[in-house]
Amino acid sequence: MTKRKLVQRKGAKKKNVEVKDESIAEEQVPQVEEIIEEEDEDVKDEVKVEELPKNDSKRPKKRSRPNPEPEYFEDTRNLEDLWKQVFPVGTEWDQLHLVYRYNWDFTNLENAFEEGGDLHGKKVYLFGCSEPQMVPVNGEMKLTLVPAVVAVVSPFPPSDKIGINSVQREAEEIVPMKRMKMDWIPYIPFENRSRMVERLKSEIFILGCTQRRSALRHLKEERVKKFEYCLPYFYNPFLEDELEQSTEVTVVYDMDPKPVLCEFDWELDELEEFTDKLITDEALPSEHKEDFKNHIKEKVREAKKKNREAREARKKALEDMSEETKAAFENIKFFKFYPVATPNTPDVSQVKSPFINRYYGKAHQVL
Repeated sequence: MTKRKLVQRKGAKKKNVEVKDESIAEEQVPQVEEIIEEEDEDVKDEVKVEELPKNDSKRPKKRSRPNPEPEYFEDTRNLEDLWKQVFPVGTEWDQLHLVYRYNWDFTNLENAFEEGGDLHGKKVYLFGCSEPQMVPVNGEMKLTLVPAVVAVVSPFPPSDKIGINSVQREAEEIVPMKRMKMDWIPYIPFENRSRMVERLKSEIFILGCTQRRSALRHLKEERVKKFEYCLPYFYNPFLEDELEQSTEVTVVYDMDPKPVLCEFDWELDELEEFTDKLITDEALPSEHKEDFKNHIKEKVREAKKKNREAREARKKALEDMSEETKAAFENIKFFKFYPVATPNTPDVSQVKSPFINRYYGKAHQVL
C-alpha cells in the first residue's frame, strides 16, 4: 500500500509539475506575444526610418514665390504711328535715323482728326519734313533734327509731282513722284488693320517712299543726292508763282581748281561790274571774264523764257479749269504740326515756323 501510494504521489507530483509547466507556459505565451508585438513595432519604426530620404535635414526648403504684381500696358492709340508713317521728304539718308531719335509726341495731329478737330471728316494728304534747329536738351542748346508734318485739306491730291532743287544745282527739275519712288498711299488706322484694305474708304493719305535704304549702295551718287534735294511740289494757278516774279538765276561756272557759284539778279546787278568784282575778289581768273559773262547771259535768257512759259501755262490752266476745281483751290488749307512738349523730348515751341517750302509757301495754321 505504501508503495502504491508513493507511486501515486510521485505521479501526482509529476502531474502537478506538468500542470505548473503548462501554467508557466501559458503565462509566458502572452509575454512572447508582447515581445513579438514590440519587435513588430520596432520593425515598423525601422521601416519608417528607411523610407525617409537620406540627408533630409540638409535639403533646402522650398521658398514660396511672392505673387507678381500685375503689369499694365497703355492701349495703342488709333493714329499713334501716323507721324512715323509719313516720309520726311528731303531728309538726308544718313540723317534719317536722327528724326526718330526721340519718341516725339504728335497727339495734336491725332486729336485734329477727332470730332471738333480741324481735320475731322475731311480728306487729308500728309507729308513730312525735318528742320535742323537749336533747341534745349538737358539744359543745353543742341542742334536737333526736328520733325514736322504738313496736312493738306483737299478733295484731290495736291500734286503728283516732286521738285528737285538745291544750291548746287543750276536748273530746277519737276518730275513725277513715281520716278522718285514716292506716291500718295492710304493710311490705315490701327482699329481697321484687320480688315480688307480694298473695302476701306480712307480719308487720310500719306506721302510714302518705297526706296529701300539697303539698296542705296547700288545707286549712283547723283541719284542718291536727288532724294535729298526733293521738295513736295504744289502749283496753285490762282497765285502767281514765285518763279514768275523772280529775276535771279543761280550760276555755276565750272573751272579748275573749283567752280564759281553765285546768284545774279538781272534787274539789280550790272553784268560788267558783277564780273569785275569776282575778279577783284580772286574768285574768277581774268582770262575767264568773257566766257563767264556769256555763261550768265545764257542763264538769264533761259530763266526769262521759263518765266514766260509759266505765265502762259497758268493762264491756260485757269481757262480750262472746271468750277469744282476752282472751288477746291480756293478752299485748300495747309496745317503744319510740330511735336507736343513732353518731359522726355526737347521743347520746340520757340522754333515753330509757318514756312513749308518754296512751292507751298506758308501754312494757314501752325500747331
